[in-house]
Amino acid sequence: MEHYKLVLPEHLNHYGFLFGGYLLHWLDEVVYITATVEFPGHEFVTVAMDNVAFKQHITSGEVLQFKVEQLHLGSSSVEYFVQVFSETRSEAPDVVLFETKMTFVSVDPNGNSLAIKASGEQTH
Repeated sequence: MEHYKLVLPEHLNHYGFLFGGYLLHWLDEVVYITATVEFPGHEFVTVAMDNVAFKQHITSGEVLQFKVEQLHLGSSSVEYFVQVFSETRSEAPDVVLFETKMTFVSVDPNGNSLAIKASGEQTH
């Protein structure tokens, strides 16, 4: 699944580049959206993010593309691989700016893990 985000001046650090915390926030959001769309009726929480390594500077005005791919579906968890690209860097559109793996767990209203059915049905 693909998502997009516009980098605005308020997202920049004192060096004029994207503040890393915003990118981590957006990653969490787009992967959560992906899990929620792929498994309707489930509520998810983030439980893990793999390696965090910023590979390139990101500046104001860039349109970021987030490519999210499901790697593994467990009984109550789902793992995704996410890559971030710039849609507005004509000189290097295929350069990966950031990538990581993220794991989400399906939970019930009390925060207990809940089995995921491929159809999106919940089971206890």
